[in-house]
Amino acid sequence: MRHRKITNTSVEVSELGFGASVIGNLYRVTPAEEAAAAIEAAWAAGIRYFDTAPHYGLGLSERRLGAALRERPRQKYVVSSKVGRLLVPNEKPHGMDTEGFVVRDDLRRQWDFSRDGVLRSIEDTLRRTGLDRLDIVYLHDPDEHWPQAADEAMPALAELRDQGVIGAVGAGMNQSAMLARFLRETAADVVMLAGRYTLLDQSALDDVLPAAQEHGKNVVAVGVFNSGLLSRDRPAEGMKYDYREAPADLVSRALAIAGVCERHGTTLPAAAIAFPFTHPSIINVTLGMRSPEQVERNAELHRRHLLEGLWDDLRSQGLLRPDVPTENDGGRSPRCP
Repeated sequence: MRHRKITNTSVEVSELGFGASVIGNLYRVTPAEEAAAAIEAAWAAGIRYFDTAPHYGLGLSERRLGAALRERPRQKYVVSSKVGRLLVPNEKPHGMDTEGFVVRDDLRRQWDFSRDGVLRSIEDTLRRTGLDRLDIVYLHDPDEHWPQAADEAMPALAELRDQGVIGAVGAGMNQSAMLARFLRETAADVVMLAGRYTLLDQSALDDVLPAAQEHGKNVVAVGVFNSGLLSRDRPAEGMKYDYREAPADLVSRALAIAGVCERHGTTLPAAAIAFPFTHPSIINVTLGMRSPEQVERNAELHRRHLLEGLWDDLRSQGLLRPDVPTENDGGRSPRCP
């Protein structure tokens, strides 16, 4: 699997990344053995970038990922985690977490983008994972915390990067506008963009992607299936889009895109994984994977050759924005330099 370097850093990530939110028991229990097997399958597939966060399962994701990677050669893989939510004792537990993870709520999340909060969060993550360092650290969902995140948290991360403690720093969010500000106004090297540059939503072309190009910085794309609607060859009513039931017009649009993909000899999910790489600033697509079967399927989809002209065809039919880069104007696929 090809690797791509985060500009002006020493960090190289594999084109496909392992998103470890689901092994933190997102929405349902993932047995420990299945989580370990999924990471083993990712390694076998050539995936060398693994992303986690304290938020994912109140630390469960970090513990599982660290345990699975700890005995592997540290220089052979890249791990990112996040800061902004400290895990603190829960004085009033009710039994189970209320933020989507099937875990006990003995801990709770506490927003903190202060310098001290950043340093404490990194120390806690290293303790939970058992790793000696983090390669990338993102500010996690700082939507309501711009002043503290930009003025305290990012400078603290940049200082650690400049000291060689961290390889690269950035922010991860579901919106693109504030990520553009991080790229333009702070020391961020890379941002993690969720769901805003996909076959169904190219709104990142209005802000974060131009900012990345302008400043020579990079983007990691996540949420490329838009919560599931793009994950099957033929979308159907009742599937999710951005965590809610997909509206009928979007299901119809996804079906139309699927039809074009079929005529080009590929599938909707394969195109969904490949599409972000049409933009030169995007260096990685990270997918949540909870089982070896999911890993193997996604790795196989990533390896599929896409016929030249697919993006141009989608664009000419009004199924992609007209300003989406394609083969004829500098766009690229994961298999093309």
